[in-house]
Formats: sequence, C-alpha cells, structure tokens
Amino acid sequence: MSAPDLEPVTPHGEHARPRTRGDSWGAFKESPYLPAVVLLFIIAAAAGLFAGSYTYAMANPTPRNIPAAVVGGLDSLRDRAFLARLEVALDTSLVLREYATEAEARIALEEQKVFAVLRSANGGVALDVASASGASVAQLLAESALKVAEATHVPVKVTDVKPLQRGDPRGLALFYISLAAVVIGFVGAIQLSVHAKGLNPLERIGFTVAYALLGGFAIAAVVDWLLGSVDLPFVQSWMILAFTMFTTGMVFTMFNTLMGRWAMIPTWGLMVLLGNPSSGGAVSWPLLPSVLGFIGRWLPPGASVNAQHAAVYYQGHQRIFPYLVLAGWSLVSCTVFWVWRHRHPGGRDRMPQHAATAS
Repeated sequence: MSAPDLEPVTPHGEHARPRTRGDSWGAFKESPYLPAVVLLFIIAAAAGLFAGSYTYAMANPTPRNIPAAVVGGLDSLRDRAFLARLEVALDTSLVLREYATEAEARIALEEQKVFAVLRSANGGVALDVASASGASVAQLLAESALKVAEATHVPVKVTDVKPLQRGDPRGLALFYISLAAVVIGFVGAIQLSVHAKGLNPLERIGFTVAYALLGGFAIAAVVDWLLGSVDLPFVQSWMILAFTMFTTGMVFTMFNTLMGRWAMIPTWGLMVLLGNPSSGGAVSWPLLPSVLGFIGRWLPPGASVNAQHAAVYYQGHQRIFPYLVLAGWSLVSCTVFWVWRHRHPGGRDRMPQHAATAS
C-alpha cells in the first residue's frame, strides 16, 4: 500500500506573511530590551563624564584671578617688586583692591570680597590669608609668598586670620555635608517616585519637605554631635541642608514631570557632573576653570556650600545670594511640577466626574 500524498498546509493570516524589518523593530521597541540598551550607553557615558568633570575641575587646580587687598599701597619699591614676583610665582594676576586702613581691608576679607590682605610691616610685607574662605587658595598664597620672600630677601610674615576648625583641617567637611544633602535630596525623590507612586502632588511636595527636614537634621547631628568634626550653628546649618535637600528633590520631580523615566539624566548632569565640581567646596573658585567658577554659584550645590561657609565662619557677614539661588530653583521646580502635574507618572487614579455624580 502506498502512502497517501500529503498536501502542503498553507498558513493563514499573519503567519502567512514573512516577518519584516519593521515588524522586528516594532517588537524591539515594545520590549524591555530597548531601554536596557539605551541605559548601557547612558551609563558608560555618565561614567566617563563623571570622571572627566571631577578630574578637569579638581585634579590640577590652577590659580587665575585672586582678589587681594592692599593697605595704603606698599611703601617701598622692594615691597612692590615682591608683589610683582609673587604674581609670577602664582602664574596669575592678583586682582588688587586698595584700602586706606587695615580695618577696612579686614572687613573686605570678612565679607569674602578678597582672599588675602597685603601690607607693609616691620621693613617687610605682612600677608593675611583666610583658610575659611578657601584652604587651597590660602595654602597656595602662603607657600608662594614664602618662596618669593626667600628669593627676594624681603621679610614676609604670613598669618591665617580665619583658620579652619581643628576637626576639619582641609576644609572639606562643609563640602561633604552639602554633597550628602544634594545627592540624598534627589535620591529621596527617586525613591518616592518608585515606592510611593500614588502620592498626589501636594502630598509629594509635603513628603519632600518632611524627608528634607529629617535628613538635614541627621546630617548636621552626625557631623556635629556624633563626630564633632565641625562646630555648626546647628539650627542654621540644619535649615540650609534641609533647603538643599528639598531643592534637589524638587528638581528631580520637575524633570520626572517633563521627561518621565529619563529624569535621572538631567538631574545627575546638573547636580553631580556640573554642580558639585564647580561648587567651590573641594577647590576654591579662583582655582577652578573660570567658566565653572562662575556657573557654580548659580547651581544648588554651590549655593549650599557658600551658605554653609558663611554660616560657620562668617557670622555677621552673611550674604543672601546663596539662599536666593536655592529659592529660585525650588520655586521654578515646584511651579513646573504643579502646572504640568497631570503629566507626572505618579498620583492616585481619580474617579471620572460623571461616575462620581452617578453614584
């Protein structure tokens, strides 16, 4: 008996059409692989940019224009020659501002308008520096002045009139607590968006305020009370840290409203890649590349560092500008979030109006 002839079965519907390149791309776009592949390149780029931004700003700080006060002009040609040699040694130009008296120059130093005071004294030059305004600048000025004094045989007396606290000899503690506030501020907002997705707009803002207050208190308490690294004006430093955390948290919330799941990219770029290296906390702004030194003061990390420095070391000579910067970023972020809150991926589902009426 011969086997019966089998007719080939012709597939029907979609199975009859071979899969096109467009079909494959459409399926890929709907799969979890597309965002995963995008993240591969974003993470690699972020790693390189992170290393590059910090290395560019901090690895080889170079002095540029350093504001300095001169009391009454220097008395002798020898003193003026010392000043010229000092500029050569610094490989920069000192931006000199003349003051009639030592008291006026000291006020300028307290108000952080200048980083040093030069005056003639005892047949030589007296140089007053302020480590609290920038340890790296003060160290550079002192070391350069002593080398020039040896080369020119001009007696020089260097005095640190605003030294750092004993528990923070490098002046980095205020940078670190500000860095903690910046990073934990937007990480907290990220966690709210993941684990408390159902929060409505006012609730989200309220919980951002709450974790900012608690987080700022925890940072200040650990650094001051537990470790004793820096003697903080506790309430003021706490409020600055809380303000910083709230600001960075709302910046992420703003970007999350505008960009959805990709909000981390501009937040990280603004706060970490650009903001922290340019804040002046680790390297004083006269030693930063000029563009970074200018931009840093207008970003939340720089504003936070500047506010803390003034609060800890310059009571009575504080400036409103850092607080205005933080307030500006907070106001813009909250406004954008509120106006476009319907675009934010969080919030509880509301009943349609007609359904509520019918019930």
